[in-house]
Amino acid sequence: MSRRLRVGLITTAVIGAGAVLFAQGAAFAAPPAAPDHHTPAAAGTLRQLASQVGLRVGTAIDTDQLASNSPYRAIAATQFSSVTPENVMKWEVVEPTQGTYDWGQADRLVAFAQQNGQLVRGHTLVWHNQLPAWLTAAAPSMSADQLRAILKKHVIDEVTHFKGKVWQWDVVNEAFNDDGTLRDTIWLQKLGPDYIADAFRWAHQADPKALLFYNDYNIEYTGPKSNAVYQLVKDLKAKGVPIDGVGFQTHLDTQYPLPDLQNNLQRFADLGLKVAETEVDVRTTLPVTPVEQNAQVAGYTSTLQACLAVRACLSYTVWGFGDAYSWVPGVFPGEGAATIYDENLQPKPEYTALQQTLALAAGAPGRSDPRH
Repeated sequence: MSRRLRVGLITTAVIGAGAVLFAQGAAFAAPPAAPDHHTPAAAGTLRQLASQVGLRVGTAIDTDQLASNSPYRAIAATQFSSVTPENVMKWEVVEPTQGTYDWGQADRLVAFAQQNGQLVRGHTLVWHNQLPAWLTAAAPSMSADQLRAILKKHVIDEVTHFKGKVWQWDVVNEAFNDDGTLRDTIWLQKLGPDYIADAFRWAHQADPKALLFYNDYNIEYTGPKSNAVYQLVKDLKAKGVPIDGVGFQTHLDTQYPLPDLQNNLQRFADLGLKVAETEVDVRTTLPVTPVEQNAQVAGYTSTLQACLAVRACLSYTVWGFGDAYSWVPGVFPGEGAATIYDENLQPKPEYTALQQTLALAAGAPGRSDPRH
């Protein structure tokens, strides 16, 4: 059976004919009943189910919760086969004072992953946000050569520190505006667009075995931004720049239609690149209505199905797993409930949808298609 047909069968089984659509007020099927404990024993964890189809299922980790919250730690260890640091590998954390590194929190996360047989997605090396104060203060007066030397040192030092311990790096993060133009950052202003290729070369120099990704949001939808990123990575490949993949953040909102995600994943894969869904969540307006929750279930189901349908999709990562720890309410007032566990760390119908989708994929004929 072809993989495309298998995913079609999964779609019918999980959502049902006449399925759930975002922002259309359609009649929705009832969502799956939420289990009353962390993992329904008969179904298996997300990690167990994903392993049967060669997929890594991951989560972003809040290291403060990892250290102090036992239920959080237990879920992180058992449900996921890869972890991404929410903040502790970002530049402002690892080099708060110029020339003085603090790897403590990031090292503890890596140790946690190793203890639990998990892979690590490194996030992120080059970004315009969460830069150390010393850098943002000094950058305007720096020459291009000075800033380039500082950026090169940062990339090489961080990747070298974690050499052999990080599976995928988000090397450059969010370099484009939604209209497809390059974001006007200190990197673009001082170094020009070549900073992107340089960052990949430096990261590869420091760890030739790590998979190197460009990562961005709103590229799930075909349009100016997705097209611009496509052209960027195509050009990088043509120039021999060591880029291995593209990360689709996949932050969705129930007020917008679902993206044509499978098509976008596939067209990037057709360039010879790996792809990954790196920061999946589905936010909605609060309080959550049954219709909105069904839309959230559809969002999680369809995004996982898209990854399963594209052989080059290596990993599916949710951006955190508990509503109490989600970034969404602080950035989008009046919205939230974006993750797969509620504020008490009980699994929601969104969790069950992922579980069922993976179970159906694992049981489908012809599923022996390990991802590399």
